[in-house]
Amino acid sequence: MEIAIIAHDGKKAEMVQFLNEHKEVLLTKNIKLVSTGTTGSKAEKAGFVVTKFLSGPIGGDAQIAARVAEGKCNMVLFFRDPHAKHPHEPDIIMLLRICDVHNVPLATNPASADLLMKAIAI
Repeated sequence: MEIAIIAHDGKKAEMVQFLNEHKEVLLTKNIKLVSTGTTGSKAEKAGFVVTKFLSGPIGGDAQIAARVAEGKCNMVLFFRDPHAKHPHEPDIIMLLRICDVHNVPLATNPASADLLMKAIAI
């Protein structure tokens, strides 16, 4: 199973904390992590193996959306910062839309991501 992880700047630490809290599931279920560049670098520093794509603002969101459309990515965890402006908002909306079009589970906050991880753990 491939899970994409993405986090806005104000949520990157929260994503790493989330990954640490769910490390056992990620390892025992043989989850492959893919990520936008900066989020992936933070996850790698925490000890996770991640395939990194471009940073979100320069195309990483679109690369992950392509993987969803191709049927390669099975879930997206995108910790969005609702309090910050994002110049690449059209790319973000496109990724969310592609997840809906292809019926791929998408969590935009730790609470919903936690529920998805619990479902995987069963």
